[in-house]
Amino acid sequence: MQGNLKEMKITIVDYQLSNIFSVRHAFENIGCEVEISSSHKDIKKAEALILPGVGAFGEAMKNLKDLGLIDSIRSYIDDERPFFGVCLGMQLLFDKSGEFGAHEGLGIIGGEIKKFPVKAKMKVPQVGWKPIYPSLGGKKFEKEPFKNVVSGEYMYFVHSYFVCPANDDDMLSVSSYGDMQYCSSVKHKNIIATQFHPERSGQSGLDVYRNWVENIKRS
Repeated sequence: MQGNLKEMKITIVDYQLSNIFSVRHAFENIGCEVEISSSHKDIKKAEALILPGVGAFGEAMKNLKDLGLIDSIRSYIDDERPFFGVCLGMQLLFDKSGEFGAHEGLGIIGGEIKKFPVKAKMKVPQVGWKPIYPSLGGKKFEKEPFKNVVSGEYMYFVHSYFVCPANDDDMLSVSSYGDMQYCSSVKHKNIIATQFHPERSGQSGLDVYRNWVENIKRS
């Protein structure tokens, strides 16, 4: 299927704190044209927008504010256009985080960000491959872009904090760490967001990105 998505242009938000090059490579690998930008004009005209991220929540929000991108991202999402958040880019969508102090997020999805408790057999940060399962007790994934992803598929995670959505219906998948279960991806209106890194999750991760793009093209 590589090469059949070239007419879809993916815009990746560069706010100087993200894994933009691995995300770009993943979308180029499935045949998409990719643009990396810090411009509100490019965000406004984007066909599909990616907010990646690796780092601290407070610093990320400061960078988005300093670059004048907060209102642009909110307006883009309010227009019900295709949006994908990755790792920190997922966490930023929520109301607030307690990472290194109290910080307000974009406030697009209700909920907050909490830190994994430090317990025996739970090293923080969590780093490595962990399975994802359908939320709310489902036996298989029913919603795009996970429809052909097998329940229990392993994805790659690197994080110390996790999202706690206010509405369980926003959860797309769950994962476990130690003896606790947490939300590992969300679907909220036009938003898809994952705590794991699809671009670092092998063929299954690429399938998530490809499914998302193909679903956009069909709609």
